[in-house]
Amino acid sequence: MVFIYLSRDAMTSLLVAVLLTWTLMSPALAFVPVGGGTSTHVSITGTALLQKVAETCRAVADAAGHEFKPTGSSPGELVQACLGPTAPGDVSGAKFHAALQEIYTQNGLVDRDFVNSPPHHFNSEAFLEGRGLITEGVVAIKANIQKENFKAARETLGRVLHTLQDFYSHSNWVELGYTEPYVNLIRPDLPLENLADVNTPTCSDCANRKCPNQILPNILNEKKLTSGYMGIFSSQKPKGKCSHGGESDLTSTKVPRGGISKDERRSDNKEFHDAAVNAAVAASLQLLEDIRLAVGNHDFLRMMGIARSSVVCFVIDTTGSMSDDIEAARSIMYKIIDSKKGTQDEPSEYILVPFNDPEFGPMIRTTDADKIKREISKLKATGGGDTPEMCLSGLQLALTGAPSSSNIYVFTDATAKDIALKDTIIALMRSTKSTVSFFVTARSRRRRSLASSSFGDYNDLALASGGQAIQVSKSQLPQATDIILDTSTSALVTVLQRAAVAGQETFPFALDESLKNITIYITGTSLTFTLTNPAGVTQTDTEASGKLGTINTVGNLRRIRLYADKQSGTWQINIKSSQPYTLKVTGQSTITFIYDFVEKFAGPHSGYAVLSGRPRADQPATLMLSVIGRKGPTSTTIQEVGLVTMSGPEVVTNGTMTDMGNGEILVTVAAVPEGEFVLILKGTDTLSNSEFQRQSTTQMSVSKVNIQAAVESSVEPGETFKLPFSVMTQGEGGIYTISARNDRNFPMSYPNTLSLLSGEYANATLTITPTADTESGTDVTLTIDAKSSSGVDSNYAVLRLSVVNKITDFIPPKCEVTTVVANCPHDVSKCGPFQWELSANFTDENGTGIQSISLIQGNGNFTHTALNASIVQAYYSASCCSQIVEIVAVDKAGNVGKCYHSIIRSHSFPVTTLSLPLWLCLLASMFVVRH
Repeated sequence: MVFIYLSRDAMTSLLVAVLLTWTLMSPALAFVPVGGGTSTHVSITGTALLQKVAETCRAVADAAGHEFKPTGSSPGELVQACLGPTAPGDVSGAKFHAALQEIYTQNGLVDRDFVNSPPHHFNSEAFLEGRGLITEGVVAIKANIQKENFKAARETLGRVLHTLQDFYSHSNWVELGYTEPYVNLIRPDLPLENLADVNTPTCSDCANRKCPNQILPNILNEKKLTSGYMGIFSSQKPKGKCSHGGESDLTSTKVPRGGISKDERRSDNKEFHDAAVNAAVAASLQLLEDIRLAVGNHDFLRMMGIARSSVVCFVIDTTGSMSDDIEAARSIMYKIIDSKKGTQDEPSEYILVPFNDPEFGPMIRTTDADKIKREISKLKATGGGDTPEMCLSGLQLALTGAPSSSNIYVFTDATAKDIALKDTIIALMRSTKSTVSFFVTARSRRRRSLASSSFGDYNDLALASGGQAIQVSKSQLPQATDIILDTSTSALVTVLQRAAVAGQETFPFALDESLKNITIYITGTSLTFTLTNPAGVTQTDTEASGKLGTINTVGNLRRIRLYADKQSGTWQINIKSSQPYTLKVTGQSTITFIYDFVEKFAGPHSGYAVLSGRPRADQPATLMLSVIGRKGPTSTTIQEVGLVTMSGPEVVTNGTMTDMGNGEILVTVAAVPEGEFVLILKGTDTLSNSEFQRQSTTQMSVSKVNIQAAVESSVEPGETFKLPFSVMTQGEGGIYTISARNDRNFPMSYPNTLSLLSGEYANATLTITPTADTESGTDVTLTIDAKSSSGVDSNYAVLRLSVVNKITDFIPPKCEVTTVVANCPHDVSKCGPFQWELSANFTDENGTGIQSISLIQGNGNFTHTALNASIVQAYYSASCCSQIVEIVAVDKAGNVGKCYHSIIRSHSFPVTTLSLPLWLCLLASMFVVRH
């Protein structure tokens, strides 16, 4: 059992325990990565994350004056309680669950991408280098969050937590008797002391490799810090040094034999293993608290995916003929804001990307509804001239800037001048799982022909992402934009999506009791349809208001909205058409799923890694799947998971399911369909005993090409970053074209071609140089594509790189309490009429300067003087009933200084105008400054 450090309230304690039951279901404990069934890197990380999220939600609730009281343990119930109990509507926990999975995944990938790197695991006494990785990572996380690059922050957080946690398993920290975390690992202003040098023997020999404690007595007595040497390819280590241990460690056979790793819980190391787990949890909590205090509660929760799922993202052509389109986009944006305000469907974020020719951007991103109203009102239709515009460049900005699984809407009436970006756009759609829909209008005959000529490209992109390409006149556009209102909801799910060339076909689909606001979309021309419910009641396309719902037709779009009293069960729609068409069935429900295609990796700690590109051909496809029910995973039963073709004759190949023990299901599909496919899931909602059906939206296909690359660190503005990458094909060898793009247009160099031999990797290096004026915290999305000379096969890799200024200030702001006046009664029950006051000075000495000062505990009045002064004076006054105050100061480098004071022990006498030295003498135990 892992004993976790609980928050200050029994309610939060209970909540954390229940949440851990939901997320962390591992039967044993081991410092191994995700996907192994005993995934304590996941358990340690999850314990800390869930506790810190619960504490932060409670603090936000306290500040807002309401209780943080989830109605249950599911992600949606936690998110709804955190966002506020009064807003009506359903909330999906998918974004929160996906954020956790991103962190877990990146944590596990350290054991694949950096398996032989001592600093990443604190192996081989690489203490200074390991702390350097933590320091660099934390700086990048804080900078990314300040720039609202939350995905980049989560990925770095996962890797940093792995390294931090490994310190307690791979070093002799707990053997030295320490039970608390080594705070100096996250305080680069403090020295790492008493490190054993390379010539100092540290371990005794252990012939049977099962010794309780191999650390030499003098090392224990002198409190010398050491860690095990790890050799995957070599058995060499300095004389007398400890080994990591285990079958993969070749040094463990060299005297002194054995190993001090506490990765796995064995009969000979149970106490040390448990102590290492507890210390790793506490250390993870310390690091998360440092980040939370630096960035604030609101942005910390946004990084963790605690937000309403709906994000409104518009990409708008602003060339001369787009006045009507811009007005329609403005109108629907206003309608979304005004109609959904105060509900759980109120968008969590607004994103606007204008494009023209040759300019595109900038991306405007805000949580402020009034600001986005002002920004979209500023758009004017000007310029253009020649017909093609920079549509895909604008879309690229949106895909890399918007959160994953966003709905993005593109407004244009022209072809894409930058159609060469099409492969990059598809790669980004697949990587982010975002859905893109196009509204293509035409005014004049010339414009209409241009729109028709490019409509195929827009249709391809929409279909690849699970979106729609809607073709209407400019006068019809306001009616067509109702689809945006439909999809701007926090719990949108797709029940069915298909594409067909022509002919007649019947599509069955299951509607469950939890579904609301069910809408069917058909795009295409020259078609008829008949919709049938489980009771056999029908409605045809000619009935605008029939027995089952209402039908609106505009341009090539038919929108069918089912009545609220729809019948659960198997429905079907029969469509007959002489032209290609698409079908999509959506609704609102908290029953959903998240998934990733994965591949198994070997090594000392094997696991499953999320694929950056397409799955490999000629072998089974594997997916890691998490199903989110209305009351957590136990409220659903899964019957089928399979891959289904999106177009042409329907081919469904079901997979075999393996419970991975931590809330995840590993799905293996032996026979992958040819062409484009999506994931389909069928099961039963145990709360209503009704069958449900859900489908992924993003199309995928397999490839014989594989690209491997990993970003190891951040890069400074103006500096060149080198990224090694490798390409391999299981198909025919030959010359493969290499292309790479980044969303910041930073200069890059890489080989344009690689000569590949079948089954062998070819190595290459890409260099990228951010401009010197790049703001710290900027993230760069980099896409590498490899394509065969025939163009038949290709694959891609999508990576994120953070640009971060070099930080030299690691000293937190200092606090000096100058005055405390507390004339409070002995009897706390009579505290009401009495007040106490505190004054303090905050300084950052020779640092970067104080950026913010805030009150994080206390129910009194708090003010401070201007932050740009060399000494910032803070004043606090409160009722004697509120006896504790905590104040946090954050400097511009993200260092955190924390002041804590309590009058619980001192309320029996007045304290007036005490300077810091005397105050510390009297109450040293009640004043701390922390990083």
